[in-house]
Amino acid sequence: MSEQTQAPSAFRAVPQLDLAAQYAAIGGEIRAAIEKVLASQQFILGLEGAALEAEIASLCGAAHGVGVASGTDALILALRACGVCAGDEVIIPPFTFVATASAVSAIGAKPVFADIRPDTYNIDPSDLPRRVTRKTKAIFAVHLYGLSADMDPILEFARANDLRVIEDNAQSLGAIYKGRHTGSLSDAACISFYPTKNLGAYGDAGMIVTNSSESAARLRTLRNHGQSGKYVSSEAGWNSRLDEIQAAILRVKLRHLPEWQRARQAHAGAYSKLLLGVPGIAPPLVPENYEHAFHQYTIRVEQRDALQQFLNERNIGSAVYYPVPLHLQPLYGLLGHKAGDFPHAEHAANEVISLPMYPELRSEQIARVAEAVTEFVTK
Repeated sequence: MSEQTQAPSAFRAVPQLDLAAQYAAIGGEIRAAIEKVLASQQFILGLEGAALEAEIASLCGAAHGVGVASGTDALILALRACGVCAGDEVIIPPFTFVATASAVSAIGAKPVFADIRPDTYNIDPSDLPRRVTRKTKAIFAVHLYGLSADMDPILEFARANDLRVIEDNAQSLGAIYKGRHTGSLSDAACISFYPTKNLGAYGDAGMIVTNSSESAARLRTLRNHGQSGKYVSSEAGWNSRLDEIQAAILRVKLRHLPEWQRARQAHAGAYSKLLLGVPGIAPPLVPENYEHAFHQYTIRVEQRDALQQFLNERNIGSAVYYPVPLHLQPLYGLLGHKAGDFPHAEHAANEVISLPMYPELRSEQIARVAEAVTEFVTK
């Protein structure tokens, strides 16, 4: 029986993400790195963490890296280091993971939403002027799906209004904006090493990179209970230290990241070629002078939920990032927003779907996914 005539349940699976394939390739290196840490019996703030901080900072083109326990902690501590306090306002896009907004809420500040560009899904710089108030202290520039936000007009607006800019670089490590890596474009940038990221740990882990020596010093204090010296705390801080085992794992993976990124970009190119001209499908945009890291390969289609069901019946994985924009989340109901307030974010939330994307994806798998998408929209 040919694949075309098989029952849907018999189709060979194409997962949306396959971390097991990655581990099969580098498992020996990972185990050796972990064993080295176990032999050292140094588990917190040791040599592996310090080396990873230097390596990630170098990758981003930043002067300093400060490892923390998670990407969310990175967001919170970066806000603190940039002087954002309770009662302040921070402008963010409503189309992102909730951690971007909840980090603002965690320090008692208020998230203020600005709509996104419909073609890149990133914050629209032209929407910033009507969102700023006398309480605004910072802008979160989220680089979504692996593509940088348009940083030049964001930075220009921030300078004119005496605002700090923080990059939420959780999904876009390795991306490039006009010749510069994301992570080097602002006052501070936050990185997540959540296991599903392009550079993922085997648990939670994160980092802040910055060109400011003053900010880096304060971040090192904040992540360690606010201690400026042994058992001497100068301010309230967190227990947010990147552990040595995670740092060692990440250092192994970092050696492979350039190769993995090239594979992701090649896969994206194959998808886009196969989907070119398919009616009703909008593939991801890569503007001129940008380099996309392709954390996700995200398309738009009006009947998104039906497409996802269609793919699922054919054993093809997919994901929706994110189906409910932040201004419509119950968490932020008291802000008083309603449907229609941020139309571009809402339309994206209803139409985006991320197709399988990981370095080990095979060409025949990409072809099968693209064929299924094409079949759905042309049937």
